[in-house]
Amino acid sequence: MKNFKKFSLGIAMLISFLSFGQQKTITGTVSDKAGPLPGANVVVKGTSTGTQTDFEGKYTIKATEGQVLEFSYVGYNTKQIKVAKSNVINVVLEEAVTLNEVVMVSQGYSRKKSTTTSQTTKSYSKSLQGNTPGLQISHSSGNPGSSKFFIRGSSSISASNPIIIIDGVPAKAEEYRKLKQEDVSKVNVLRDAAATALYGNRAATGVIVVETKNGIPQKLSKEELEKRLKEINNTHTPTAIEPDDEDYGSFVENAFESPKAAPLSTFSIDVDNASYTNVRRFINIGRTVPIDAVRVEEMVNFFKYQYPQPTGQHPFSIHTEYSDCPWNKTNKLVRIGLQGKDIPTDNLPKSNLVFLIDVSGSMSDANKLPLLKESMKVLVNQLRDEDKIAMVVYAGAAGLVLPSTSGSDKKTIIDALDKLQSGGSTAGGAGIELAYKTAEENFIKDGNNRVILATDGDFNVGASSDKDMQTLIEEKRKSGVLLTCLGYGMGNYKDSKLETLADKGNGNYAYIDNIQEANRFLGKEFKGSMFAIAKDVKIQIEFNPAHVKAYRLIGYENRKLRAEDFKNDAIDAGELGSGHTVTALYEIIPTDAKSAFFTEVDELKYAKVEPSKTQFQEELATIKFRYKKPDGAKSIEMVEVIANKATDLKNASSGFKFSTAVAWFGLKLRDSQLVTDKSSAAIAQLAREGLAYDQDGYKAEFIRLVEAVQ
Repeated sequence: MKNFKKFSLGIAMLISFLSFGQQKTITGTVSDKAGPLPGANVVVKGTSTGTQTDFEGKYTIKATEGQVLEFSYVGYNTKQIKVAKSNVINVVLEEAVTLNEVVMVSQGYSRKKSTTTSQTTKSYSKSLQGNTPGLQISHSSGNPGSSKFFIRGSSSISASNPIIIIDGVPAKAEEYRKLKQEDVSKVNVLRDAAATALYGNRAATGVIVVETKNGIPQKLSKEELEKRLKEINNTHTPTAIEPDDEDYGSFVENAFESPKAAPLSTFSIDVDNASYTNVRRFINIGRTVPIDAVRVEEMVNFFKYQYPQPTGQHPFSIHTEYSDCPWNKTNKLVRIGLQGKDIPTDNLPKSNLVFLIDVSGSMSDANKLPLLKESMKVLVNQLRDEDKIAMVVYAGAAGLVLPSTSGSDKKTIIDALDKLQSGGSTAGGAGIELAYKTAEENFIKDGNNRVILATDGDFNVGASSDKDMQTLIEEKRKSGVLLTCLGYGMGNYKDSKLETLADKGNGNYAYIDNIQEANRFLGKEFKGSMFAIAKDVKIQIEFNPAHVKAYRLIGYENRKLRAEDFKNDAIDAGELGSGHTVTALYEIIPTDAKSAFFTEVDELKYAKVEPSKTQFQEELATIKFRYKKPDGAKSIEMVEVIANKATDLKNASSGFKFSTAVAWFGLKLRDSQLVTDKSSAAIAQLAREGLAYDQDGYKAEFIRLVEAVQ
């Protein structure tokens, strides 16, 4: 018996030796369609042998012929490859088809999700999936301390100085370096509001939360946590709280122009108000507002003013007012207001809406997809039985998750919303193509056909640049389908892309910073946001040089048109919704005023006008409007005259005072070089004087924002 045991042991040792002798070094690269994947896991199946790819996606591992290598990466499908004679195995991983899972589930089917057998990926993915898709920690020579954080599809934190928390205790970088990779159980990354809410402003650049397998999580009191943070303060110097990777289109503020040299000022209306709610978001979380995030006209148009309802054949009324300019005392202001006709809900056309929802990995934050879903429910509750909604989602690809469904079946629509999950890259262009195709297939003649795009704007697959999006949407608007853009989130927010889409796609654009804003834009102002009563609305004003030395349009820099575009019906302009108001302000330098902001040119030989000889002595300006009916192709013109009769600011209407205060605050945030007085106290005081018709408290909130910015 003993001899048999010795024989068996000898055979086992021989097999082990022979197996060891067959072991060889395998090398290769792990990548996806976009390129190498740093930090991908490579494991010999059924063993504890494993490694990770370096920052070039390369790996080296020892394995035996016949064994199976498993390649995994958070957010991607695991791939298994059997080791053969070749010593080189290159692998291309595909993103987890979260989109297809959503498609199947929302239509009442189920599908087994991809599994990952790598122990490291299993422990990480539960905490990171849907929060930071694709995050891996790559260690150089097994030293975690020299790791870099590689976040694909998301620009999260500055890896130079995040706070590190190990088992509940703030740690120094050198303490983190002492950890061995095999001792780490779970890693999570907190950023933006999630980080600062727990750890204060020191967490501006993010927090790395590490749990070890053998550690005992410690519950520190607030005082203990503060003390520990102070201890490591010398190794962590937080940067200013600024946006991580947000994009805003830059523009130059309108300058003063002479009515002699530039007699006509032409622009498209802008009913968007995304800039105001985005500015509000910055101020409320204590960040400095980026100058290019401020579009003064969108701030002014966030608020509703008491303009008279139209009574004639046209779908909007016109109101003008002429008074003093509070920020440059020698100047004047002209306010132009449009009031869209308020159409009763029962008389509104039927709606064919297509929700186009971004479910990519960058949408996982609480103020993105979760807020988006709740926002859309607000809109769903406004639907009538005769209205219908389809739902398209996109991540690495695009898919139809809900066919066109009657507004009477709200439960089915809301259930489809509730089942949406985030993950993967962002093929926004493909999503737009499918959404418009769906809208066209369900097109309602003389109806409200509209795509509602909800996203953070961070497109990164296929056509994705601002120019690509402009080309795509200009083609799609020919279908007669309108566009509404809803922006969400922070950190990687792409305002410039969404503004371009709304501007070029016969649409409007709002930024949803909280559920209250969703209730306002998609609930209380649903008719104005979703039902157009006029499209391609243009304004052209001609100032009388007998009274105006120079003028400038406040805001609307991205909406200016050439004079010849006014009568060109092929030129796109803004749409006006049911009950919408639009406000524009011009700053005027009167002929008898001196200004450091404008230098007169020499008298023009042929354009010289003697003020005493003009037959329009009582007119300050003539203003023209052109618009098309929602289903029309030919524009209709309206003409009004503004009298040369100014009212003292103290006697101006409450609407004039408040809209002027909002514009003033926007100019302050932009640090306008054409404003003499930038006092927050003066702005707030003027706003208080105009504080009327504020049932919902939005104007009072504005005053609080002004007071928060010194």
